[in-house]
Amino acid sequence: MSGHSKWATIKRQKGVDDIKRGLTFTKLSSAIYLAVKNGGGDTNVNSNFRLRLAVDTARSHNMPKETIERAIQRASGKEGGMVEEVIYEGFAPGGVSVIVEAATDNPQRTAREIKNLFSKEGANFGQPGSVSYQFKHVGEITIKKNSKSLEEIFEYAVEAGAEDIEDFGEEVRVYVGLQDAGKVKDKLLDKGFHVVDLKLIRRPIVFMPISDKGKLDKTINFLRKLEELDDVQKVYSNLDVDQQK
Repeated sequence: MSGHSKWATIKRQKGVDDIKRGLTFTKLSSAIYLAVKNGGGDTNVNSNFRLRLAVDTARSHNMPKETIERAIQRASGKEGGMVEEVIYEGFAPGGVSVIVEAATDNPQRTAREIKNLFSKEGANFGQPGSVSYQFKHVGEITIKKNSKSLEEIFEYAVEAGAEDIEDFGEEVRVYVGLQDAGKVKDKLLDKGFHVVDLKLIRRPIVFMPISDKGKLDKTINFLRKLEELDDVQKVYSNLDVDQQK
């Protein structure tokens, strides 16, 4: 009986994981599509930096090579529906600022879904520009400390062109201008640093803490629900991350 129950649980979980993987691959394909379109149709990862990031991310999620190539071909050709990048802004239930990046072939449908979720969760959907000024679009490079002190890393990072760094225990996040992200990453690699990840993010300029646990839980739940929407690529907020630990 226990064996049967165990198998049923594994089978059920596998079904959930397959669904999540499918949704992830869909989002990754959209990111690749947009990288090609925003890069003027450039399908070369060596000259299209955003495409290189999108492909690297897809590979890190074990996306099959043929699926990646199909997404690139779709963006470079005329077949398939057009995917647009859309950005929404607003305030979560706890009052923190939120930016949602989405990729969609039907902006009206996507806007309706996101607005409905804002309304259902007691959040406030905002107008363009209502919160974006509270964020800065930057490159975020995550590196391993590997016995180096924060002071040493700071000196190397600044010399390479970094704007700021943050300590995350065994790792350090290096923040750079969008145009310098690839160059700074290469310089850090040349210095022998172990680069874990590089991505383009919207970094909050000022963070907002939430002391009330009920409001904090509701805010985090709302942000997770946003991330789970099919068309949503990324969700950013200025919630104080220390409050989530």
